[in-house]
Amino acid sequence: MTQTARPTRETHALLADGSTVEIRSARPDDHLQVLRLYDSMSAENQRLRFFGASRLAGRQAADRLCAGPEPGYHGLVALLEDRVVGVAEYRTSADPAAAEIGVAVADGLHHRGVGTLLLEHLVTTARTAGLTAFTAATLADNHEMMRVFTDLGLHTERRRDHDEIYSLVRLDQGERYLAAVDERGRVADTASLRPLLRPRSIAVVGAGTKPGSVGRAVLRNIRRAEFTGRLMAVNPHADTVERTPCYPAVASLPQPPELAVLAVPAHAVPQVAEECGKTGVRALVVLTAGLDADQAAALLAAARRYGMRLVGPNCLGIAATEEAVRLDATFAAHRPLPGTAGVAVQSGGVGIALLGGLTRLGIGVSSFVSLGDKYDVSGNDLLQWWESDGTTDLALLHLESFGSPRAFSRTARRVARRMPVLTVDAGRSDAGRRAAASHTAAAATPTVTRQALFTQAGVIATRSIGELLETAALLHSQPLPTGSRVAVVSNAGGAGVLAADACTDAGLTVPELPADLVGELHDLLPAGASVTNPIDATAAVNGKALRACVDRLAAHGAVDAVLVALVPTALMAATGDDPVRALTGPVPAHWTRPVAVVLLDQAESVRLLHTRDGALPAYADPQAAARALAHAAARSRWLARPPGTVPELSDLDTVGARAQVDAFLMANPDGGWLDPRGCAELLDRYHIPQLPWAWAEDEQAAVDAAARLAGPRGRVVLKAYWPGLVHKTDQGAVLLDLEGEEQVRAAHRDLVSRFGEVMTGVLVQPMAGRGTELVAGVVQDEVFGPLVLFGLGGTATEVLADHAARLAPLTDRDVKDLITAPRCAPLLFGHRGSGAVDVAGLEQLLLRLSRLACDLPQLAEADLNPVVARPDGATALDVRIRLLPRSPHDPYLRRLR
Repeated sequence: MTQTARPTRETHALLADGSTVEIRSARPDDHLQVLRLYDSMSAENQRLRFFGASRLAGRQAADRLCAGPEPGYHGLVALLEDRVVGVAEYRTSADPAAAEIGVAVADGLHHRGVGTLLLEHLVTTARTAGLTAFTAATLADNHEMMRVFTDLGLHTERRRDHDEIYSLVRLDQGERYLAAVDERGRVADTASLRPLLRPRSIAVVGAGTKPGSVGRAVLRNIRRAEFTGRLMAVNPHADTVERTPCYPAVASLPQPPELAVLAVPAHAVPQVAEECGKTGVRALVVLTAGLDADQAAALLAAARRYGMRLVGPNCLGIAATEEAVRLDATFAAHRPLPGTAGVAVQSGGVGIALLGGLTRLGIGVSSFVSLGDKYDVSGNDLLQWWESDGTTDLALLHLESFGSPRAFSRTARRVARRMPVLTVDAGRSDAGRRAAASHTAAAATPTVTRQALFTQAGVIATRSIGELLETAALLHSQPLPTGSRVAVVSNAGGAGVLAADACTDAGLTVPELPADLVGELHDLLPAGASVTNPIDATAAVNGKALRACVDRLAAHGAVDAVLVALVPTALMAATGDDPVRALTGPVPAHWTRPVAVVLLDQAESVRLLHTRDGALPAYADPQAAARALAHAAARSRWLARPPGTVPELSDLDTVGARAQVDAFLMANPDGGWLDPRGCAELLDRYHIPQLPWAWAEDEQAAVDAAARLAGPRGRVVLKAYWPGLVHKTDQGAVLLDLEGEEQVRAAHRDLVSRFGEVMTGVLVQPMAGRGTELVAGVVQDEVFGPLVLFGLGGTATEVLADHAARLAPLTDRDVKDLITAPRCAPLLFGHRGSGAVDVAGLEQLLLRLSRLACDLPQLAEADLNPVVARPDGATALDVRIRLLPRSPHDPYLRRLR
């Protein structure tokens, strides 16, 4: 059943050249502009659009587009600087699930992606309204329009009839379509960021004359960095500041700067931003803090209206160290060292710490952006820039919030296959919160949700700035390990034990070494050395012997990494022999495994020991070295796995499910819990296995249902129900193992005697066979979208808290990870001789639950507990589902924040 499309709210998106357009539903007051668009088209373009040059056809199209909402029809307009530059529309005909589309783009705006962007938004609107296909008729020589359909990424079928081509475009949002949208977004995003990170001219607005002013500090840093473009300043009270010519206002500048850095009072920010837009500025960095809601809205509106990308407000600034730019538009005390790490932070203080740490390590930065309050430019934008800039090989993020987590996840998954992406997992709060209504919601804490995002996207999540820098040092300087086996070498037994313990704590293994390798090490090391793992080379080891030992381990297939823990000894001081210097000699080609050093007397937590061919990371604490190696091993495992795909599922009644949800919310505008019948019907529409059931409103109905459902075991369960009941077992509302009519009657009377005033009926089910009790559920996070949770179930699920979670939609890899991640996983695969459960059936249950949550954003939470897994299948015994009134949201639609 096709629904009337909801009006498309005003949104902004980027064209292929980085310019910003507004996209929204057409309105009656657009008529004159739409008519002007059609009238200004060349005769050839009118022929291609209307199959003939006709002014009347343009007028009719404008009338139709601007007539207002009607069933089966929807029209969009694209506006560039308040001028309509493109339109797109669909109209249903005989087949209510398909609609004919039309697209027109203003002359002079072709090949900038206007038509494609409009079609993407039209696809989302049509899918929300229940449409499954677009149809289009084009002249056979309209090659550009047919290329647009082909490049869209949707499955397209064509047939020719004389001089016309008829296209059928399927609206399934598969991976091919999403990948095409990703690529268009990457191209547009990087083009829009060029004036920000590779500007040819800059104006600092608010460059004060006082030595302590922020604007003056930024201007001084830009000059010290020897910015390669033109530099100007705006100050109505000075002719020059920091040897830079000043002008009284932005409008007085001799040329429009590509980038404007604003360091003006909060009340002046909106007016200055408006002036920048009118002048032709392409990007803004707003350092100012303390904007109120009206000032913030006015700033963002100006940025959108004039197509300016915006960093901030309330930020430290930006830097780009490429030789062709040499930009330091920050008020940090020290200039960032040029290098290859891209850095994006929300906290200025964290930014200063990361810049200092990367400078000390010698890694340096390619570009640095302090996002501040993040009104526009986000971590997602920066990942796409670093992916394309040709310099960055390490991405470091400190994000306190996510505007579009699922879009971030797709971008991060792609970028993480090209370079390590590291973050500080900031804001790990409410980890013990148990305030939600169901088991699933109680377990879905903010920490669990973020960790799911990072795990799926291949993002290395550290717990502190120090850990991030420690890991970055290893990833920057060493190859990835191919596994988690570590050889520990020390010149003091105690140091080796500490290092071995640290490796075990970090999830690494310290294996016994094979006999042939043990023999070789005996010959290399001094008498008395212990060549088990950890290897105690003794205090008598000299640099040459230590280096030979490490060389052999780094080339041998018995381990995947080498950790060398050293302490200063009197023998070193007496002989002048320095094992550290020996380790920093030329690195042989056969060193294919990472080597990390622990120097227990080292002052810095981490530093890079420069070798003739590179560098070795040196840590003051074995725990830090082990954590870094563990992160590297996890990245290696993630890279070794092929990217997952979202499996196709058959026999889904999505239309019926949407109708059921709409009917429930029509009767319950504030939402609520489905009754047992509603829960069962919804799961049936997605073929999620559940125990047979019957609803009984009186004693005789319960007896009759028990007789039908008792099955071979002859026993049933009675579950009382009333609106608002969630935790049945806690209320004593579940009576098990009932056999025969007499026990069923007695049980029903017992429930009535205790809950008769509120109870509306009972659910009758056969007594389930023995199996492993699990929990599966979904929570719909307003920011992150649906989160699928899985783990040990039953009445102790919250107490034991043995759960794992992944963000939907689940790929085939995600669902396998989800099943194997909890501690209870061995029970599913045959523990100590017990039979394995139907893992394939369990995977199907989770995939269908994931699809249910993605199809129905109104599904606030679903809790299947317990799910009994057996060799012959996985079945939900008890289900709770809560619905809330929520509008569909396409997380992958190209739009600015």
